[in-house]
Amino acid sequence: MRVRCSLFRRFRDRGKEKRRKTGALQNLAVRLRCMEIGSWAALCAAVTFTAAPSFAADTPVAGPKVFLLDARQIQTAKQRIQGGDTNYTAALEQLRGDANEALQAGPFSVVTKSITPPSGDKHDYMSLGPYWWPDTNSPDGLPYIRRDGERNPEISRISDRRNLSRMISSVETLALGHYFTGDEAYAAGAAKLLRAWFLDPETRMNPNLQFGQGVPGRSTGRGIGLIETSGLVDVVDAVGLLAGSKSWTEADQRGMEDWFTKFIEWMLESPYGRDEAAARNNHGTYYDMQVASFALFLDKPDLARNVLSGAAEKRIARQVEPDGRQPLELARTRSWGYSTMNLRGLMSLATLGRHVGVDLWNYQTPDGRSIRKALDYLVPFATGEQSWAHQQISERAGGGLASALQDAAIHYPDANYRELLSKVRSRTDTSNRNQLLRRPLDPERPSDTP
Repeated sequence: MRVRCSLFRRFRDRGKEKRRKTGALQNLAVRLRCMEIGSWAALCAAVTFTAAPSFAADTPVAGPKVFLLDARQIQTAKQRIQGGDTNYTAALEQLRGDANEALQAGPFSVVTKSITPPSGDKHDYMSLGPYWWPDTNSPDGLPYIRRDGERNPEISRISDRRNLSRMISSVETLALGHYFTGDEAYAAGAAKLLRAWFLDPETRMNPNLQFGQGVPGRSTGRGIGLIETSGLVDVVDAVGLLAGSKSWTEADQRGMEDWFTKFIEWMLESPYGRDEAAARNNHGTYYDMQVASFALFLDKPDLARNVLSGAAEKRIARQVEPDGRQPLELARTRSWGYSTMNLRGLMSLATLGRHVGVDLWNYQTPDGRSIRKALDYLVPFATGEQSWAHQQISERAGGGLASALQDAAIHYPDANYRELLSKVRSRTDTSNRNQLLRRPLDPERPSDTP
């Protein structure tokens, strides 16, 4: 069926999705009431969850203000490079090459898309649900029908998702290039891209995802569109790497903080944001990751702590079975990909937790549900010891578990994770550039548990 440029003008409000009424929704209703009176403190005091184990938050280091990146590791790597350590030469050269290429990218903007959102404002981000297709039994193809795991190439007609991804990747690379080399050209390049996407009144994105992952004939947007902004956690880390650069001004910093303040308020207050918060699968995981990361960026540790404490029960206990299976991810047609994706999201929550004294790495329910158990369930399939019996319509990459195993080798006192890592890691899994970012596995210190 020929796709018309007037795609979104043909949207129909058929069968509005029911709002799920769960305890998570009730918690977010409290957030909404608190945000309406402008009280972040009231928000954090009112939202309560079953707590994860706690410990003293990581002591801040004299390095960049980053949250998913390991500030100690990158600070140490930078100092060693400055001291002439040649072990990082190849990694630094690869980063320079990537940064030089990123200098040629963009700028990117939501206003360049060819289709205007239903709001009439091209500053609104817009995308299509990737797994929805025209109904061949309907004269006009509407409403679209779901074919899980099968990506409709029609989504490329709207450029926002692709440009967002390119912006994030380029900004991250340029910020890292500046941090490790001191080259101001890289900082200027990152600043240019950030201003175009977030700050310039002519080109900036409005801080909402009201039209994310729309489905023709069903909805102009959905809460699950928020999965598309999960990469913004890398943007806030990149901003931390730009601190001190003459190319990144105080006005730029204030502008970014203002944008993320409005965006996190939309996430907490809007019906779509509340829908995503109530999601019980990977969407809920990545929602929490964004809220916690943005809260840390905005110096709202109480909000981050409450979200991350709640993730113990809301995400780990509800998503992971005692044997480590993740049933809602296994139900997908790309079950391996979604299982490893959600595991990485849970590990990201654990990484963020260290900033506010929430120990998700070692959280475990009485019947054994934990991040570690979810990893252990996947390991024999990654190493080839067992065959994956669940549906996976695309190629399954065992190496996709390499980063999770490396994190496990750092956080858990089990030498087996190091051995397993060597089995699943391939030349395509690790790059020289990653040596700058990931802590080396020190055989004298088997774990980094609190």
